[in-house]
Amino acid sequence: MKKALILDLDNTIYPVSSIAENLFADLFAKLDQYAEFINADDADEVNKIKDEMTRRPFQHIAEEFNLNKEVRNQMIGQLRNMTYDLPMQPFDDYGYVRSIQLDKFLVTTGFSKLQWSKVRMLGIENDFKHIYIVDPEVSSQTKKDVFTEIMQTYNYIPGDLLVIGDDPESEIKAAQALDIETVLYDPWNKYPTKKPTYRIDSLRAIQNILS
Repeated sequence: MKKALILDLDNTIYPVSSIAENLFADLFAKLDQYAEFINADDADEVNKIKDEMTRRPFQHIAEEFNLNKEVRNQMIGQLRNMTYDLPMQPFDDYGYVRSIQLDKFLVTTGFSKLQWSKVRMLGIENDFKHIYIVDPEVSSQTKKDVFTEIMQTYNYIPGDLLVIGDDPESEIKAAQALDIETVLYDPWNKYPTKKPTYRIDSLRAIQNILS
């Protein structure tokens, strides 16, 4: 019997694509401006970085693509103070998660101001017992660390928890390392070779997993 759910935010509770044009326009323009400074092996490198920015924390992307110091500092300086203040909507089937009568925790990685602004614009703050922002700019804490903290703080064991997210290399991997069951939300079948405990294409399916 599960006692609590741990959810990711971006592309799990809402689609980043719904805000990407407004959120990333200035950032993408800056990337284009600094394209000549990006260590690129091919002409599509900037476009690859843009695509990754809609799915993953910028710090991880900067390391993977070996962005030079000037580009990295310019991007991080802008991201550090960004907020989002336009209307946002969660996925249509998020209501099924909201209705589940278990403790819920939100664990998301990103810049604190931006992530908190998205939570508030989505109107989901009161859905969670606690919200954790894993901000690489201010802490070396990881999602695995947060999952461990949740277990210690609320006296859960791994079998009490179910971690739900869209990224097999982030929250799913962190939960598996702690023997916590995982739900990979993969409506577009982007990760067919990954092996979470459960794979779903609708958040409604979580109710079936718990029944």
